[in-house]
Amino acid sequence: MSEQVLRSRRSCLATPGSNPRFLAKAKGLDADQVFLDLEDSVAPIAKVDARKNIVAALNEGGWGNKVRVVRVNDWTTEWTYADVIEVVGGAGANLDCIMLPKVQTAEQVVALDLLLTQIEKVHGYEPGKIGIEAQIENALGLTNVNAIAAASPRVETIIFGPADFMASINMKSLVVGEQPPGYDVGDAYHYILMQILMAARAYGKQAIDGPYLQIKEVDGFRRVAGRSAALGFDGKWVLHPDQIAAANEVYSPRQEDYDHSENILDAYDHYTSAAGGARGAVMLGDEMIDEASRKMALVISAKGRAAGMTRTDPWQPPTD
Repeated sequence: MSEQVLRSRRSCLATPGSNPRFLAKAKGLDADQVFLDLEDSVAPIAKVDARKNIVAALNEGGWGNKVRVVRVNDWTTEWTYADVIEVVGGAGANLDCIMLPKVQTAEQVVALDLLLTQIEKVHGYEPGKIGIEAQIENALGLTNVNAIAAASPRVETIIFGPADFMASINMKSLVVGEQPPGYDVGDAYHYILMQILMAARAYGKQAIDGPYLQIKEVDGFRRVAGRSAALGFDGKWVLHPDQIAAANEVYSPRQEDYDHSENILDAYDHYTSAAGGARGAVMLGDEMIDEASRKMALVISAKGRAAGMTRTDPWQPPTD
């Protein structure tokens, strides 16, 4: 994600729009993002009422600094246009993004962008106010992921949807997030995750990992989350309050890494200035830092700042 547009999305809490009690409870949880769902977690006969629940919950407020997202139904269904019109028309002033599931082509993102633009004009919202989160859930979506990431300036995140994806490629497994039986070397999801990550980074978007359905296995969640976090993903879906703290920890920099990144930035700024000798490569302790070091430090620094971290060991320029 670009430096200027980084929302913290370490933990993205799924909340069914058909359950007012869950909607109310989500407001008090420590997730960075909450997405209020109209899709898979809501029965077809409950979707119309769920829209009303979501509009009411958004307009009631109490979400703090959370990123507020609504997942609508995908474009192959009969519900999508009304989902968008009712939710954005009813609560667009209190909404950050629309999540579009099962995105297969860039044209589907463009269609949502056009509909959002019309609604913004009708209701007097700032043009482009509502972002888009694109969820990749099948083989066609993955083959088009670069075009999807580039389809609209509104796109903020590219999300891996593992359950539908596993079904779409006939993966031999029923345990979402774990390795399929017989795949005993490497990570069966590595290619998918890297494709999503490369598309996201190429176009300045965030990359979000999908859910881990064994909600009582927090250690398993932490282990699986650690894989995508190590690659550079920005966060992961959480399906239960017990997963939130683990996600916030796994997708945050370690304190010592955050401190070091901020110190690199301060030291580099000093030493490349006239007062610091206008040097491009210098020693910071036992480490040589240069422009490449600064770029790496910016990544860690941005994630730490977005997560609300504070430096505990600030660097001081030499006095002699």
